[in-house]
Amino acid sequence: MKISTFLTFVGDQCGKAKEALHLYTSIFPNSEIKSITHYAEGEAGGTPELIKYGVFTLNGIEYMVSESNYNHAWSFSPAVSLFINDHSDDMIKSIFEKLSSNGGQIMVPLDDYKGEGDYGFGKKFGWCQDKYGISWQFVLSDE
Repeated sequence: MKISTFLTFVGDQCGKAKEALHLYTSIFPNSEIKSITHYAEGEAGGTPELIKYGVFTLNGIEYMVSESNYNHAWSFSPAVSLFINDHSDDMIKSIFEKLSSNGGQIMVPLDDYKGEGDYGFGKKFGWCQDKYGISWQFVLSDE
């Protein structure tokens, strides 16, 4: 059995998946776009410029992606996020800044919260949403 995270870009985000993949694979180490399949002309669910199905990796972990121009009643939610745990303060700061800038949103600033309600995950914690609506949590750990 294999379980993968599958990101579906709909609504205002439809048509932005390829841009998002290029951003993500440029800022995470050991990352690549493995494959992209587009919709055929006249195929239900999308148009030839949209991604019907794609596979990419972030730091060696495989993710899947699609876009749909159907009128969906949902989109991305902060209730589901990608959780990043790293021991390099510089690495998590850099990625956090790149994902939260240019239209992104900082939900919890990346900081040390000891004494102010420690989140309990590690030395630092932060949570942001990128400009595509994907939610990311960051932890600076000793490991």
